[in-house]
Amino acid sequence: MSDRIFAGLWLALCVAGLFIAWQIQSEYSYEPVGPRPFPMLLLGLMAICAVMMLVRKPDTVQWPNATTLKKLALLCVMLAVYSWLFERLGFAICTALLTFGIGLLFGARAWAAALSGVVMGSALFYAFDRLLDVTLPVGSWLS
Repeated sequence: MSDRIFAGLWLALCVAGLFIAWQIQSEYSYEPVGPRPFPMLLLGLMAICAVMMLVRKPDTVQWPNATTLKKLALLCVMLAVYSWLFERLGFAICTALLTFGIGLLFGARAWAAALSGVVMGSALFYAFDRLLDVTLPVGSWLS
């Protein structure tokens, strides 16, 4: 039952978000596709997932144990720190640090988490900045 309540609320939020995202306008084009398609795509995919949760057979709910709840709380703290440092450190360094932290949280070895952080931060920065032409912060520590 809690799955369906969550899915219904989530679907309502997605529909409201789609109405808001449809109204996004930009005075000038600073990106090739503009600011509207990305939130519309994400909200549309989330709405489809919410509908799928509504129509499927509900599972028995088991609440996570204390260790999992601690990991979830730590993940929320890491995401808050990521958003707080995003402008100061820049996209590549913040993403590398977040990937490193998430890797350690999921039990990766330190060297593997560090390697994946460096690869993820630099590869995503290159993909967004060069290939997709999305302006990302490089960090105020460079200037």
